[in-house]
Amino acid sequence: MQNVLDFINKLQKNNNREWFVENKKSFEDAKETASSLFNNVYNELKSVDHLEPLKIYRIYRDVRFSADKTPYKNHFSMYMGRLQPDFRGGYYLHIEPGNSFIGIGFFDPNKEDLLRIRKEIELDDELETILNSKDIKATFGSLQGDEVKTAPKGFDKTHERIALLKKKQFLLIHKFTDKEVLSPDFYKEAANVFKKSRPFVDYMTDVLLTNLNGEKK
Repeated sequence: MQNVLDFINKLQKNNNREWFVENKKSFEDAKETASSLFNNVYNELKSVDHLEPLKIYRIYRDVRFSADKTPYKNHFSMYMGRLQPDFRGGYYLHIEPGNSFIGIGFFDPNKEDLLRIRKEIELDDELETILNSKDIKATFGSLQGDEVKTAPKGFDKTHERIALLKKKQFLLIHKFTDKEVLSPDFYKEAANVFKKSRPFVDYMTDVLLTNLNGEKK
């Protein structure tokens, strides 16, 4: 993985097409190394979860509607969606010098799913209990994600779980040091972090596949 971090470090200082073309061989080597890592992580997790095909993101940026016209991303990344319709949520791995991390959960729930999640949070404290469990807290800290400024429409702003009700995204984040990324067994460590999120993603899946009475939709 050293060649991956080295390439990205150089790309961040030379994010232009001329430099990229001149260093295409270094890019291809880094891409191959990153792809090998991503496939190893995917295979580790696929043995214990139900996953859609692995998605490895291209390094080329879509700059058509962006004020930032730099042509390349400053990282390598992958995404593993859980196999729909019976499994929900997804797993993201981001490799970047000094900023490598895992993201897990529900990045952009649609209106109906968001309401269903909030109704469940309003009704019981099971999600709060899972998020406060020793393993989840030690691995991920607190729940991350965008939120509304006040109570969502139709919900009591004095509700005891208002902090969760305000969430628009439901994400668990775990960061890695460069030293961890360079470990020969990093793919196993990354897969283990993903595995530790299962109480959270399984609970959210159950919520989204049932109504408030716990009956399958």
